[in-house]
Amino acid sequence: MYRKMLKLKSLLRLHTVCRQLHGLAAGRTLVQQRHVSSSGYPAWMAPLHTRPWQTDALIRAALSQRRPLVTKKEGRPWKSQLSLTKSKKEVEVWIGMTAEELARAMGKDLDCVHEALLNTDININSLEENPQLEEVCIKEVIKKAGMKLKWSKLKQDKVRANKDAVRRPQADPALLTPRSPVVTIMGHVDHGKTTVLDKLRKTQVAAMEAGGITQHIGAFLVSLPSGEKITFLDTPGHAAFSAMRARGAQVTDIVILVVAADDGVMKQTVESIQHARDAQVPIVLAINKCDKAEADPEKVKKELLAYDVVCEDYGGDVQAVHISALTGNNLMALAEATIALAEMLELKADATGPVEGTVIESFTDKGKGPVTTAIIQRGTLKKGSILVAGKCWAKVRLMFDENGNTVSEACPSMPVGITGWRDLPSAGDEILEVESETRACEVVDWRKYEQEQARNKDHLKIIEEKRKEHQEAHRKDREKYGSLHWKERSLLKYQLKKEQKPLKPKEKAERDSNALPVIIKGDVDGSVEAILDIMDTYDASHECKLELVHFGVGDVSENDVNLAETFGGIIYGFNVTAGNVIQQSAAKKRVKIKLHKVIYRLIEDLQEELSSRLPCTVEEHPVGSLTSLKHHKDDVSVIKTGMDCGLSVDEENIEFKVGDEMVCYEEKEVLVKTSWDPGF
Repeated sequence: MYRKMLKLKSLLRLHTVCRQLHGLAAGRTLVQQRHVSSSGYPAWMAPLHTRPWQTDALIRAALSQRRPLVTKKEGRPWKSQLSLTKSKKEVEVWIGMTAEELARAMGKDLDCVHEALLNTDININSLEENPQLEEVCIKEVIKKAGMKLKWSKLKQDKVRANKDAVRRPQADPALLTPRSPVVTIMGHVDHGKTTVLDKLRKTQVAAMEAGGITQHIGAFLVSLPSGEKITFLDTPGHAAFSAMRARGAQVTDIVILVVAADDGVMKQTVESIQHARDAQVPIVLAINKCDKAEADPEKVKKELLAYDVVCEDYGGDVQAVHISALTGNNLMALAEATIALAEMLELKADATGPVEGTVIESFTDKGKGPVTTAIIQRGTLKKGSILVAGKCWAKVRLMFDENGNTVSEACPSMPVGITGWRDLPSAGDEILEVESETRACEVVDWRKYEQEQARNKDHLKIIEEKRKEHQEAHRKDREKYGSLHWKERSLLKYQLKKEQKPLKPKEKAERDSNALPVIIKGDVDGSVEAILDIMDTYDASHECKLELVHFGVGDVSENDVNLAETFGGIIYGFNVTAGNVIQQSAAKKRVKIKLHKVIYRLIEDLQEELSSRLPCTVEEHPVGSLTSLKHHKDDVSVIKTGMDCGLSVDEENIEFKVGDEMVCYEEKEVLVKTSWDPGF
């Protein structure tokens, strides 16, 4: 239609030009006729005297008016041919992009994307709940728009080949050989677990532990007089070390549950039973402290019935041994009961092929660097082996037992210390042997990539939630301002902007005082894990925010002090040290360093610090004193109930009204204690 109108307009313009040329030509012919008549030439000869350049000028004038039209007409086909040969627009897309993101990448309206999605199986209304588009839908929209698709780097990473290392398939039964049992000693705090192990090992570990309680998981190989060997794992009984107990149960064959005969079943006793049940590990009951006068072993057995732990005396299958770790009474009977149960389980392992194991504990040694305590579960570990654990790898430089003696190899069920790690693995990480350092780096890179992808996915989810919140807030604002006059709308926006003005230094200091940034340093990975688990239970952020700035394994460093200074935080150290240089630097920068050797002391200190950040409350304490008291005109010291009296107070600006109640009191500031209860 547009082309037809343009053609008609051109024809009308050409017609007008022709009429003007015709009039001009007629006028000039008349002048020439008059000129010829006056000069004596015949009139019929006048056209013969028209000059050639005049005709050319007329033709050129007409063509000049016509040429643009011809150019446009001829140009259209050429332009359409160019568009056919021109390359399609390239659109960069990625998996998981939303309809809005796709529309922006295409440079189109959102309705264009929705229209293209109508040709797919996707329900448009479902995009509100799950806005991310599938790969098929993205391709369909791009194809419908006549554009070219290009996957972004995120898409290229998605198709990256899996380079992870995994455990080997089950071994051929013919290759399996008997192995020593791995036994975990569990129970409530201070019920004598470590003392039992001390007597078996003929050592005094308990005497050297801070606070008299175990705060690390330990792995020991004990040789019995009969020649059998048992690998013992000693787990902490304190409530703070639940994760350590769970980790010990997962790598063990048998659990020795230690219960004090004078104390009975306690909270961590029940938790230990649950850990053993979750790991499907059999239990041997050791009723300790039977040498005490108040000991009642039968009471312990009856209490355990409530938790489905039925001893043989009551018709069950749980062996119960009455012992005294302090005197060593009946400990050999406990060991024999453990060996007997291990024989019934027929414990075997494959000692050939690549090594498989589990990190029991990890820490940093000043002379050895990153060190792990591990239990070997398959294969035989030797010096020079290449290991991968979590996102760390190692070329084994040195192996040693629990006494620090160097060992040349470690077989299944054997606990061993390993050095040569490039970074510090986490307790509980699976250890796998690989063929080369190149392969180890490949595995670690893949695991880091997987972690990054998972983190990005979580971030995208958070961003999408925030976007929805902002959209909803924007919609409410539009509803709020839509019906208002522009002057009222401007006033409201000005008032809102005024409320969002930057805080003054004093206001900022008050806000910051209601937050406690902390840095946690521990001697081993498990200790840091336990402290962080306790901090995760913090539920009093409405009173004071608890902010974890940094955590790590090792002594307090200059970097920790700098971080604490930057964030205005406190450094808490557990079983670590801070050198004189570090302490002087911290004092100069006004940074607090608090070191503890008992975990519940550290938590109590943290509670006190949180409480100190809370504003004091003001309490009114009645004191009952006046300046004077009169009955009629007489001064009296006491007025009985029901009698009228006159009162004088030392404040002149008080106005009394009928019905007022007079109480004399004084105001006192009282410190507030945080409502956070860590559970112990």
